[in-house]
Amino acid sequence: MAISAADVQKLRKVTGAGMMDCKSALTESNGDFDRAIEIIREKGKAIANKRADRDATEGVVLGKVAGKKAAILVLNCETDFVAKNQGFIDLTNRMLDIALASDAKDLESVKALEMDGRSIESHVIEQTGIIGEKLELSYFDVIEAESLVAYIHPGNKLSTIVGFNKANVDEQVAKDVAMQAAAMGAIAIDKDDVPAEVAAKELEIAKEKFRLEGKPENMLDKIAQGALTKFFNESTLLNQAFIKDAKMTVKQYLVSTDKDLTVTAFKRYGLSD
Repeated sequence: MAISAADVQKLRKVTGAGMMDCKSALTESNGDFDRAIEIIREKGKAIANKRADRDATEGVVLGKVAGKKAAILVLNCETDFVAKNQGFIDLTNRMLDIALASDAKDLESVKALEMDGRSIESHVIEQTGIIGEKLELSYFDVIEAESLVAYIHPGNKLSTIVGFNKANVDEQVAKDVAMQAAAMGAIAIDKDDVPAEVAAKELEIAKEKFRLEGKPENMLDKIAQGALTKFFNESTLLNQAFIKDAKMTVKQYLVSTDKDLTVTAFKRYGLSD
């Protein structure tokens, strides 16, 4: 039977598939629109299975704020060419919006959320067939706070979200801290937030280093504690030197703008981390 251009365009609008794929699906289904949609979805599943062992190391990392919630979502693909495609970025943004509007707290919950009558995970599989690359939702995290900021580094490869203890934080101050978190890669907010096992490992590494350097055994603990303090200062957000003025820490910068202001939560994700 003859397949009209209007039918092809309609199917393309619903599925996002290419014109030739839509025409082929309509031809195979003898013009049955619902069956044509299923054919395109089945193609996506087949291609997803074939590309399951491929590496999807490119993609987009997006962060966004909605009310008193902020989240980061990562959608991976195989090539930078796809990652830079506006349609791919828009798809990730839409998924992030749906996640923020829900009660999702983890990646599996996001995958199960409904988008256009089916799960987000189903959309990812379908888009694998349409785009022809392995796609994978690989990361989601969310924080809540009185005031929040999201920062996306140019290129969509790295994003941070930061929460503060007070509402109406100055926009520039919030952005400065989000950019600090992006640039300096802190592992915790303050030294008390560093996991005990991480601190213990750093202490042992320092002791062994100084032992190999020939430092006296009875001095190793004291010297290693100094190294641990340096580690805390370099690796915790509030104690890091402020990137815009290294003469003060991030904590001091915040206090200089509001004596009670501090960070209560933050997340950072970069594709190259």
